[in-house]
Amino acid sequence: MAVTELRPNMDYWQERVDLAAAFRWTARLNMHEGVSNHFSLSVNDDGTQFLMNPNQVHFSRVRASDMLLIDANDPQTLTGPNAPDPTAWGLHGAIHRNCAHARCAMHVHSIHATVLACMKDKTLPPLDQNAAMFYDRQVFDDNYGGLAFEEEGERCSQLLGDPKKFVMVMGNHGIMVIGDSVAQTFNRMYFFERACEVYIRALQTGQPLSILPDDIAAKTADELEAYPEQDVRHLAELKAILDAEGDPYAK
Repeated sequence: MAVTELRPNMDYWQERVDLAAAFRWTARLNMHEGVSNHFSLSVNDDGTQFLMNPNQVHFSRVRASDMLLIDANDPQTLTGPNAPDPTAWGLHGAIHRNCAHARCAMHVHSIHATVLACMKDKTLPPLDQNAAMFYDRQVFDDNYGGLAFEEEGERCSQLLGDPKKFVMVMGNHGIMVIGDSVAQTFNRMYFFERACEVYIRALQTGQPLSILPDDIAAKTADELEAYPEQDVRHLAELKAILDAEGDPYAK
């Protein structure tokens, strides 16, 4: 029996396993930030109850059983003995409280996406096929106000009201990626970072850039969004690799 088929006596086990795999692989890609940054996944109909990584645990060590179950409407969340990181609560609590379509939310300070977030023009242009995935699907925060405690989290969540916009480039900070599932959101986060790397490296050549025309970029974005099961298969392959290595993510 594969590790991911085991079912401990814990609610939302498969969701926990998927989320743990995403943490582990994000660390392998060096897209983590030490013991900072956070992913969350809604588990109830209105999206206000969600799983999140425990406070100050390195992404490479997060396990399925470690996930915190949090209620976005509980004002006492930070007073409990197993409280989440205050900035994670501020940012993800606000998103799950205000944006029901954001079932999964992943926040990272990955290098190339953060370089983009530090530029005056924070738009990732449709330079290549990967970048075209995000054509007209980005929002931008140009009003960084410090750590994402509750007030800052509420402000940021208001930028994600349009379900079509699934990447927020957070000025001088990093990115927030949202989606319907762990697989979809991880896939988007992964390809956004890859596309940012290509864009930053292309800028470094000093040569003129060949940006795709708007109509082709829009067509490609729609085609990629409808591409069958790439995100599901991507995460399944990552879990298969972790399972073959005996990685304890699914414990």
